[in-house]
Amino acid sequence: MDQTIHSGSNAREGRLTSASIRGSAPACRFCRQPLHRTFVDLGMSPLCESFVPEDKLDSMEPYYPLHVMVCGECFLVQLREYVSPQNIFTEYAYFSSYSTSWVAHARSYCSMIKDRLGLGKDSLVVEIASNDGYLLQHFGPLGVPALGIEPAANVAKVAQEKGVRTRVGFFGTALARQLVDEKLKADLVVGNNVLAHVPDINDFVAGIGHLLKPEGIATLEFPHLERLMVGNQFDTIYHEHFSYLSGLVVARIAAKHGLRLVDVEELPTHGGSLRVYLAHASSKYPTTLRVSALLAREEKLGFSSLAGYSAFAANAQRTKRDLLAFLIAVKNEGKRICGYGAPGKGNTLLNYCSIGNDFLDFTVDRNPYKHGRYTPGMHIPIQPVEAIEAARPDYILILPWNLKDEIVHQMRHVASWGAKFIVPIPAVEVLDPAKLPA
Repeated sequence: MDQTIHSGSNAREGRLTSASIRGSAPACRFCRQPLHRTFVDLGMSPLCESFVPEDKLDSMEPYYPLHVMVCGECFLVQLREYVSPQNIFTEYAYFSSYSTSWVAHARSYCSMIKDRLGLGKDSLVVEIASNDGYLLQHFGPLGVPALGIEPAANVAKVAQEKGVRTRVGFFGTALARQLVDEKLKADLVVGNNVLAHVPDINDFVAGIGHLLKPEGIATLEFPHLERLMVGNQFDTIYHEHFSYLSGLVVARIAAKHGLRLVDVEELPTHGGSLRVYLAHASSKYPTTLRVSALLAREEKLGFSSLAGYSAFAANAQRTKRDLLAFLIAVKNEGKRICGYGAPGKGNTLLNYCSIGNDFLDFTVDRNPYKHGRYTPGMHIPIQPVEAIEAARPDYILILPWNLKDEIVHQMRHVASWGAKFIVPIPAVEVLDPAKLPA
C-alpha cells in the first residue's frame, strides 16, 4: 500500500474519462472487473477522523488519494482501499450518541422494527458496527435481547458501560460462523452506516446471510448515491467510505449471496439515506412496490450507464470555487469565522477546499474526545461549544450540514450579536437566525 506524505490540497480534474492510475488498474471490490473510470477526484487528504494532538502538530501526516472510481460492469462507485479498516477503526473518534437527532432516530427505529417483526424475549438482535450503544440501548427496555459487534475498543467500552452487550471485532463470514456456533443466529441484523465502510463487501454480505435465521431480516442504512449526486455531497467522500451505494447495486450484491431486497425506505438522515430490508431469497417475505419503484427511478437516472455519472465532478469543483469566493469576500471585510462541528465530512471539505486558520479561527464540537485536538490536515483547533459565546464570531460554518436544523435550533441565540450561519452543501447558503421562524 503506497503512503504519500503531502502538505496541501492537490485536487485534480475529475471528468469521467479514462483514469490515469499508478500501476495496473485496480479491480472492482464487488465484481472484480478492472476499474478505469473516474467518478470524482478530490486530491490528497488525511484520514478524516485522525484528529491531531497539540504535541504532534509538527509531525508529518499521511495523506492518501480521494480518487473515486465507478465500475463499468456493475456500476459500483468506490474508493480504493488505500488504508485498511484496522488502521481506521481500531481506535475511533466518532461517538453516535453526541447527535441528539441520531439517537432519536435509533429509538424510533427500535420501536418500529420490534412491532413490525414481532420481536420479543426469545428473539435476538445483532447490530454490526454498534458504536457506543446509541441504538441497542433501546432494545433493553423493550424486552428484546441484543448483541453489538463493534471494531473500535474505545467505543465498545462506552457501550459496555451502558450495559449493552458488545463484542469487539470486525464482522464478516468468519465472525458470523463463530456466532452461529455459539447458537447466536439472529432474527434481526442491523447495520447502520457500515455497508459503505467495508472493503470486502462480498464477505460482509455473505456473513449477514450466514447469521440470519431462515425467516430473519437484515436492515441496512447507508447514504444513498442518488442523494450524494443530486445534493452535490462530495464531502461525504472519505477514506472510511469504501463504497457509494445505489439500490440497484445493493440488490445485485444481495442476490449474489442468496439474499433478496424485500423493502426499502428513503430517509432524511445523513443528507438522504436508504434503509433496505434483506431476507433470504427463499423466505416468505414478498417484495414491496417500493423496491421496484426505487430501482426503476435509478434506471431512469442513468445508474446503469457510465454517462449517468459524468456530471458530478464538475459540480464539486464549482462548489469549491463558490465557497472559497464567499469566504475570501467575508475575510476581506474583516469578519471573523469559526466552524461548528468536526465531522469526517467536514475534514474532507476543509482539505479539498484548503480552508485553514486563514479562514476559520477554530471549530467547536460536542464530543469532548476532540477538544484540545486539531482537525487533520488543516490543523484547525477544536474547542467546546461554549467557545462560540466567548469569541462571538460573525459567521459560523456548519460542517455537519446534515444536522443544520438541529444546530441552528440549538445555537439560534447567536443572533443576539448578529452572527449568521454558513451552510456549504449543496451550495453556499447563509442563514440568519434572527430571521428564521421560532
